[in-house]
Amino acid sequence: MLLAACTPKAQIDCTVAQAPRSEVSVRLLDMNVFKVLDTVKTDASGRLRYKVDVKEGDPEFVYLYYKDTKIASLLLEKGSRVSVVADTLGNYSVTGSGESEKLREREKAYARFQADMDSTMEPAELSRIFIAHYRDNVKYVMGNMGSLTVVPVLFEQLDIYTPVFNQNTDAILFRKVCDSLKTVYPLSRYVKALEAETARRENALQVKYILDSAEERGYPDLNLPAISGERVSMSGLGAKAVLLHFWDSSDATHKMFNLDTLLPIWEKWHGKGFEIYSVDVNPDKSAWASVVKAQNLPWINVNDGRGPASSSLATYNVSSVPSSFLLTDEGMTVTDLSGGDALQKELQRILK
Repeated sequence: MLLAACTPKAQIDCTVAQAPRSEVSVRLLDMNVFKVLDTVKTDASGRLRYKVDVKEGDPEFVYLYYKDTKIASLLLEKGSRVSVVADTLGNYSVTGSGESEKLREREKAYARFQADMDSTMEPAELSRIFIAHYRDNVKYVMGNMGSLTVVPVLFEQLDIYTPVFNQNTDAILFRKVCDSLKTVYPLSRYVKALEAETARRENALQVKYILDSAEERGYPDLNLPAISGERVSMSGLGAKAVLLHFWDSSDATHKMFNLDTLLPIWEKWHGKGFEIYSVDVNPDKSAWASVVKAQNLPWINVNDGRGPASSSLATYNVSSVPSSFLLTDEGMTVTDLSGGDALQKELQRILK
């Protein structure tokens, strides 16, 4: 406890010469909102001093506001001592923190971008401005993989609905940055937020790839890991008819369904060109593997470990399990397996 009490905080010395004996708000970026830490009054010369708690390995984004104007943006590490000279219009300089200086430069670039976009209505010029800023951001991010200043850059918005990084393939850049930052700041909540956004973008990229490739087959393909860890693609099964079956290995009724309904159908039609591609939505892959082995299920069993967040569910718009689809050269049909008769008749028609 004594050691913790002696741990140096980050210290801010700020002078706002135009605002003597005035209140300055100190705010902390708490993910996507600003949390007011304190309100500090400047002295007769417009100077204030403030200390911020910063944990080891978890730098903080701290902002100073005069009334409703942001007058300084800082990225502080434990033990930082920064000096800020600001005016009441939002212009400032900072010394003692290279990361804060980087943050200031990126915010200036973003402000110029927004001003340039607001200065014209010409589509060609708007496109040019946007592409130039996007490329500048990519260049900065690629050159500063170990800096937390890339996080606000990656989350920049063109407007409330459109991120600057709005291409599906940006997920690749997000993953590269995220993996790099995790080695430097594994405890940072900003990195954890970036990890969540990266996963969301990777999921969207996978869905796009699946949907783009669906046109050739008449249905979206899936390529998910089996128990061995190797990925198995539906399009590579070579079957005349594939039953895509979504289930939950933690549900006892689903396990009974495997043996009572699916197994007899598979045994009857597999030799004639029928296969089952069974997608488990249980995120516990060890438990799933145990069920598959215990039941000795002979068809294709896959699980990506993402549970409800699996892109396969979004691709096939599955809102509940069990859900099944019959995939053939003719396309895709939703299949009711409650009795099994409808599927049997369809298989008899296709595989006769």
